[in-house]
Amino acid sequence: MTFRRYGLAAALSLSVLGPLASAGPARAEDPASCLAVRMAEPGWNDLALTTGTASVLLDALGYKPSSNVLAINVIYAGLKQGDLDVFLGYWDPAMIQYYTPYKADGSVETVHLNLTGAKYTFAVPTYVYDAGVHDIADLSRFADKFGKKMYGIEPGSNELALNIIKDPTFHLEGWKVVESSEQGMLAEVDRKTRKQEWIVFQGWAPHPMNDKFKMSYLTGGDKYYGPNLGAATVSTQVRKGYMQACPNVATLLNNLTFDIPYENKGMDHLMGGMTPTKAAEKTIKEQPGHLDAWLKGVTTSDGKDGLAAVKAKLGL
Repeated sequence: MTFRRYGLAAALSLSVLGPLASAGPARAEDPASCLAVRMAEPGWNDLALTTGTASVLLDALGYKPSSNVLAINVIYAGLKQGDLDVFLGYWDPAMIQYYTPYKADGSVETVHLNLTGAKYTFAVPTYVYDAGVHDIADLSRFADKFGKKMYGIEPGSNELALNIIKDPTFHLEGWKVVESSEQGMLAEVDRKTRKQEWIVFQGWAPHPMNDKFKMSYLTGGDKYYGPNLGAATVSTQVRKGYMQACPNVATLLNNLTFDIPYENKGMDHLMGGMTPTKAAEKTIKEQPGHLDAWLKGVTTSDGKDGLAAVKAKLGL
């Protein structure tokens, strides 16, 4: 499997986002300043796919979408400061602690539930689960087997794991979180499972990891990840006032709802080496039935039929 590579993108400062793209002609619904739609995601394949999907649709509609890979805390700072417009990846409850201060001051708004049926918590290979590791509280009994390491993703996206280590009820003194990236973590899972070695890592669905690896999720993380193995929803968020300022894009964002089969298929393309936009294009073409709902009431940037324009651009 070839994993998505971003290099040091997650460490980029907001200065790389630059000013708004040059404005085009004014339209009846959105002002010219809405042509540039600035998005970001934290390097997670599911969010790369959904952001890529939005980019494909916006481009076909005549907008100028852009996306950067940034740490979660940087994304929220960017939305508050007006350097970003849209974030399609608010995982609830996993990202509550990141979002809470921005919700409190009203600088970031949650506008649409775009995925249900997700989950996010610690996972282990099934052979480790069968050996007696069923709960996060079991980790300490097998510290030597794990090398006192748990594997995470991008720096800035592992606060829950770090907090669990600090929680004295789990007896994880001396443990560390190995932070790298989603693709780096999964490469390590792949390497260790081939050798039947022990590893505990951040697992979630939707994601092709659930098909590639024989893996089991650990109980005991309700305080941090939420109940039912970190059962989660994913929502779309925007900077304050964006939906009112850009009503045509807002209609698209309110329509843009995903499902687990769409995301699993698209992430498989993505992890096979495609860019997020190419993976999104391929998945949309494989499942074109989503377009009618996504583009209901949406026009192009110059006021024409949005659905027709997207289908024409994609050759559907």
